[in-house]
Amino acid sequence: MMLDLVTGGRRLAGHLLHSPDRLLHPWRRRRAVVRVRTALPVRSVCFVCLGNVNRSPYAAAALRRLLSGRPEGSVRVESAGLIGPGRPCQTLTREVAGERGFDLLEHVSRLLTRQQADAAELIAVMSPAIAAEVETDFGQPASKLVVLGDLDPVAGWRREIKDPYDQPRAVFEATFDRIDRCVMRLMWEMRP
Repeated sequence: MMLDLVTGGRRLAGHLLHSPDRLLHPWRRRRAVVRVRTALPVRSVCFVCLGNVNRSPYAAAALRRLLSGRPEGSVRVESAGLIGPGRPCQTLTREVAGERGFDLLEHVSRLLTRQQADAAELIAVMSPAIAAEVETDFGQPASKLVVLGDLDPVAGWRREIKDPYDQPRAVFEATFDRIDRCVMRLMWEMRP
């Protein structure tokens, strides 16, 4: 009984804490769509997460697949991170991505560079904190940055796309499901 009360209390606290994100989601989604449309035609997209071993490589692979019907090279899709270059994707990332038809076996994490950020016409980040860091440390205008979670057609609790690093398989699957929804919307808005 006491455990149920504690769990229920945590759920309620989380619900209240993230209510502003849910309420602001439609406005943020419209703003993200405007940023994508303002960048048209988008010829280069860079996905950025913290370590470039889970979320951003998966998002890049998902967008590449969705764009596969376009002429070769019409949109350059890259991914990068802010920490820890030279690492492979986590085992669960490779497994879950592989089950979805993405081969991330050869992926090696790389750091975002100023040159890469400058060359990207659109930078899709996994959290507002990463957006702030890319804007500040890499001198990128806010108009070029999109928090990928803002494009989610499902209003969730947070703008951030959860980092599944060292989490159970279900977290990887939920994170990649959300990335799939967001990348689908991104591709839809990138149509010429």
